Amino acid sequence: MYWQLLKLMYHAPATAGYHQNAWARIGRSVNPFVQRYAPFLNTPISAIQRWWFRVSSFPRRRAVNKTQSLKARPRRQQSFGREIGHAAAETYLITSLSFKLLRYLGVGYRWITRLLALALYAMLLMPGFLQVGFQYFFSSQVRRSIVYGDQPRNRLDLYLPSNGDGLKPVVVFVTGGAWIIGYKAWGSLLGLQLAERDIMVACIDYRNFPQGTISDMVNDVSQGIAYICNNIIEYGGDPNKIYLMGQSAGAHISSCALLQQAIKESRSNSISWSVSQIKAYFGLSGGYNLLNLVDHFHNRGLYRSIFLSIMEGEKSLEQFSPEVIVQDPSTNNAVSVLPHMVLFHGTTDSSIPSDESKAFVNTLHRMGARAELILYDAKTHTDLFLQDPLRGGKDELFDYVVAFIHADDKEALARDAMAPPRKRYVPEILLRLAHRVSPF
Repeated sequence: MYWQLLKLMYHAPATAGYHQNAWARIGRSVNPFVQRYAPFLNTPISAIQRWWFRVSSFPRRRAVNKTQSLKARPRRQQSFGREIGHAAAETYLITSLSFKLLRYLGVGYRWITRLLALALYAMLLMPGFLQVGFQYFFSSQVRRSIVYGDQPRNRLDLYLPSNGDGLKPVVVFVTGGAWIIGYKAWGSLLGLQLAERDIMVACIDYRNFPQGTISDMVNDVSQGIAYICNNIIEYGGDPNKIYLMGQSAGAHISSCALLQQAIKESRSNSISWSVSQIKAYFGLSGGYNLLNLVDHFHNRGLYRSIFLSIMEGEKSLEQFSPEVIVQDPSTNNAVSVLPHMVLFHGTTDSSIPSDESKAFVNTLHRMGARAELILYDAKTHTDLFLQDPLRGGKDELFDYVVAFIHADDKEALARDAMAPPRKRYVPEILLRLAHRVSPF
């Protein structure tokens, strides 16, 4: 996951020179060892270099004349085999060099220990990740990378139920990733499992930092929601039964998009989608008051300078804090049009404390909005979204969401009652170890 950030840092104008110099020093140190002890890596490494410079360049504005634009032709999509080869070779290279890079860049002990924990955590859950990844790439029920806007990451994945009879309820899901490593494929497990229950899922991708800041992320997500509201019927989705869901940073971004849209609607501004089309909002392990989280994130390794850069400075923290926004007297009319808000949180979440959801629900109640809070004892930041779904079987959060969506459909509820237990992807021993070493 972290290689996405490294690539963007490598090409960002503000940091390109420094990081390219660091990579050059790494290359001078490592290449002789590759030539001597691992010559078989020469071919994949060369392929990585070509792919890195061709695909990953940071977007730059340049003048393009009409003749050039007419001559431009879309590139042929690479085969899946080559994509896997590139990904595997790049993952190997970046993993082997990451610690040397961290030393060159002066990254502290806290980041290194968390990176170690992340690597071990991913290895423990790898049996599940491989199975889900196979389904993601090969299932006929997954429509990947549907374009919803004109920015580089304005793409979404659709997970379609196998039963094509009638219009299906739709969950629009916004993934987390600390506003830095979010990616639409992180929602593949949720999408595949909800599709088994006759619920369509749209996972929205959006620009991450440093490719974009918080306003770009919120705009991207809002544009993705607009695409779903206006086009989902073409894929068999019901435009009148759309549910918005976000996890971690995705919960923050999606709630900001929802509130901004409600404010526009209450002021009779021009809108591309209506809040009335959103039947309910599900916020999973989200942060809703950034003013309370700056120091917390700093102590956990998302340093204040980086976090404030993501959020466009300290003065913008209130502007992008849903809990603060709903208390603004000028937004009273907007609060009244919000859908039913349901927040989920684990009580032992150390990445974003459960107090964030508690405070936001209390504020929503005080302002007259419909809201409820569901807490899960001894659950961490990733238990609810990763370990529990990978465990299979009965899952309180999953069952609640499905029952909520199907509340008005007796036939769907009857099918849910007869549905087989969800598949287990990872052995229990590995899940318990992952719970212990999780850096989140």
